[in-house]
Amino acid sequence: MSVPENALPALRNFLVSRYDELKQRLARRLGNAEQAGDALQDTWLRLESRDDIDGVRDPASYLLRVAVNLAYDQLGRQGRLASAEEIEALLDEAPDPAPGPAQIAEDRSEMAALAALIARMPARRRQVLVMVRWEHLPQREVAARLGISLRTVEKELKDAHDFCAARMGRALAQRASHEK
Repeated sequence: MSVPENALPALRNFLVSRYDELKQRLARRLGNAEQAGDALQDTWLRLESRDDIDGVRDPASYLLRVAVNLAYDQLGRQGRLASAEEIEALLDEAPDPAPGPAQIAEDRSEMAALAALIARMPARRRQVLVMVRWEHLPQREVAARLGISLRTVEKELKDAHDFCAARMGRALAQRASHEK
């Protein structure tokens, strides 16, 4: 909907006739219905204080942009910062990302099981796994250090992964069935 040359009467009319819709959209954007209402009132006052406005193509977008800018200006003038209580409440609501004692114990148990599995591997397979995964050495360098081919390194690494995955998967499944 394009608005005529002097857009003020049409903008005022649009604001009155679509007030509820504009307030809803603004409340979603600002996160607060009361601020949205205040911003729309300030927008009305801004329109009342003007003599003319030219070239408005989309009255809804124009009015929302004015209202958002006025709301942000108002928040800036108020110097609105969260109080210590509000910050504390937000922090209390946020979940603690650190693992709890039960998770730490479970993780340690899994690590011990994995270490035991790695210890049961043939020496060369264990060396390849440790050098590639823990020491982060390139597979070519591991092959050179151990005097074996790159293909052998790749095969030993795959076999090590398969061995651990099969046994750890079984152990985790057994543990889960015991917990039920």
